[in-house]
Amino acid sequence: MNITSVSKKYKVSADTLRYYERVGVIPPITRDQNGYRNFSEYDLNWVYFTTAMRNAGVSVEALVEYNQLFKMGREKTAEARKSLLIEQRQKLQEKVKELTETLHYLNHKIETYEEHLRSYEIKLDKKAVEESK
Repeated sequence: MNITSVSKKYKVSADTLRYYERVGVIPPITRDQNGYRNFSEYDLNWVYFTTAMRNAGVSVEALVEYNQLFKMGREKTAEARKSLLIEQRQKLQEKVKELTETLHYLNHKIETYEEHLRSYEIKLDKKAVEESK
């Protein structure tokens, strides 16, 4: 699959995919005879993993570290990679908790919006009456 197709499939720019490859977030992509990137199923799995993690807020640095560990050997670094994923999961859980609290607050503001608006308008009307005296 070429870079344009991958870019559309995963909703990430071709420049971002090139950057991910350059800094080591994803492994080097195989090139065709003309030098164009030709993404294999293996590469697509890395792109999916990377875009999912980035959408969740995982840093590029953490993903580079994960990829470097992976390159050192699956068996040798399994625990280190798992620890890194557990750490990222904990950060994501905290972020989800914060977002959930913010969502509840926003829902409350929307549900009570009319009441607050009326209260504010009444205060403005009273102030206008007092100022006109």
